[in-house]
Amino acid sequence: MTRRRTTRGGLARVWLGFLAAAIGLAALMVSGGAQAVRASVTAAGVVEGCTVLPANSIWNTRVDRLPVDVNSDAYVATIGASETVHSDFGSGEWDGAPIGIPFTTVPGAQPRVQVTFYYDGESDPGPYPIPPDAPIEGGPASDGDRHVVVIDRDACVLCELYDAAPQPHGNWAAGSGAVYELNSNALRQAGWTSADAAGLPILPGLVRYEDMAAGYIHHALRFTAPYTRSAYVWPARHEASDLTGPEYPPMGQRFRLKVDFDITGYAPEVQVILTALRGYGMMLADNGSAWYISGVPDERWDNDVLHQLHQVPGSAFEAVDVSGLMIDLDSGAARQLDFWLYLPLLAH
Repeated sequence: MTRRRTTRGGLARVWLGFLAAAIGLAALMVSGGAQAVRASVTAAGVVEGCTVLPANSIWNTRVDRLPVDVNSDAYVATIGASETVHSDFGSGEWDGAPIGIPFTTVPGAQPRVQVTFYYDGESDPGPYPIPPDAPIEGGPASDGDRHVVVIDRDACVLCELYDAAPQPHGNWAAGSGAVYELNSNALRQAGWTSADAAGLPILPGLVRYEDMAAGYIHHALRFTAPYTRSAYVWPARHEASDLTGPEYPPMGQRFRLKVDFDITGYAPEVQVILTALRGYGMMLADNGSAWYISGVPDERWDNDVLHQLHQVPGSAFEAVDVSGLMIDLDSGAARQLDFWLYLPLLAH
């Protein structure tokens, strides 16, 4: 991972539209369709009793009603319009290690250990509740990103390391580390990396088998791209590139599957993932292979089914402008698409 304004006649029409919309809303609520009006407010995923970030987190907010980013075509072309989606997770092993980014949970009584960092100026100080046998992405002998993700399930605190290696006496060494309270929308300090190049948490963007099996994924996914710009956009906090061209996407850029992309021919498991990509999209979190989506390794995944994602080209995606959802630059809380924003839709 590289570090680094209306006339009176027009006003009358607006109010007539408002009345029509209000009637429509009442009908929707009576018929049980209120969910369509507050579609962006959904329950966040829960892991071991801990909600993975608040329901109004930008990670847990739909983006299917947002405008397309002005640089969308250029971004898609740079990442690879003809490149296809790849599930960077699955069952079994690849090169002797589970496929994906694993995580583990520990009780609040888990002993805290020291972690030394070579990006210590941008890392949260320890001690961290990381057990000596915590799973490492790619396995103990991996020469990759070696992420370690641990949840204190009693305090609902998430700890993540990059380039982690166990040390004598139960301590750890790592490139960088970040700690997040899962019930908070607080972001890292501007300019700080995390265990991910974009300065974002990893866990909220992982595809988890349990969510897929339940039939829905109510959060954005994490993905990588080969080339990124020396810039980041909310909610990211860090860039990791020397490239400055406007065709390169910045860290934190949100993308979504186009609404006209037909997903009916895919297996149900894949349709759940594609539906999430249409509604919640995915967030650019790191430099890496084109359109690689991150998930948790699980023996219940069917790799042959997941390979159907290879049929989805980059051209099926568009970049999204989420800036209208930002409430505070230093918070991941997102403005929710409430009733008034749905008026044009309901009035028609």
